[in-house]
Amino acid sequence: MTLIAHLSDVHIGDDARGVDRLRAVMAHLDALAVDLDAVVVTGDVADHGRAEEYERAAAALASRHPVLACPGNHDDRAAFRSVLLGEPAPPAPPAPSAPVNRVHRAERFTLALCDSTIPGRDEGTLADETLDWLERVLAGNPPGVPVLIGFHHPPVPIHVPYLDGMRQFGTERLATLVERHPDVAGLLCGHAHTPAATTFAGRPLRIAPGVASALRYPWERQDGPRDVLRLDQPPMVAFHALDATGRLTTHYQVVPG
Repeated sequence: MTLIAHLSDVHIGDDARGVDRLRAVMAHLDALAVDLDAVVVTGDVADHGRAEEYERAAAALASRHPVLACPGNHDDRAAFRSVLLGEPAPPAPPAPSAPVNRVHRAERFTLALCDSTIPGRDEGTLADETLDWLERVLAGNPPGVPVLIGFHHPPVPIHVPYLDGMRQFGTERLATLVERHPDVAGLLCGHAHTPAATTFAGRPLRIAPGVASALRYPWERQDGPRDVLRLDQPPMVAFHALDATGRLTTHYQVVPG
């Protein structure tokens, strides 16, 4: 069985709060009784996309487990690539603003992390060059090895109007790719600051809870002004278990205080 921890929306900014919460999550993961196959972070690592934020995030994300990440709408591609990932910019053009797409191939699974961001915008899409890259990754995947596709923005509505207005749009080609490749076992994303489970193109879609804050649902009662995000909730993490049949099972856990 493959076991992956999934977190998202860390939002490392100027104060210590984000770093403290991320360190609590990583300490929880490092104290597990087993070695994780990967820790996946689906975007919004930084709050403002500044180099010093990625430096603090990289230190807090240090782990005995492999850590893999893709950017979110709060991230800056160039700083994400050079500071967090330690990678040189791709050849110009369009460096340094090219999408940050990475693939991780292991014996029992493949993880394709796609950049769904649109620089300067809150909503997302997968650019043609990203979809071309993903098509090559799927075409070259060893037969029978399950594939997980990750990105920041949910590709379907989650019935929270504030978030549905800035989800991932233009998903028709992605859906076609997923439907054509039976080894795609599921899709992982963040952005919504809530643990959620639904489907996309007939496959499981799992949304990671936010580390920095939690979503306040529109059906909750509240006296006074309504804030979209709650800062008084503990961070959470998702654990994805991927078995030999390609079945994806997800557990959500509050990180102990």
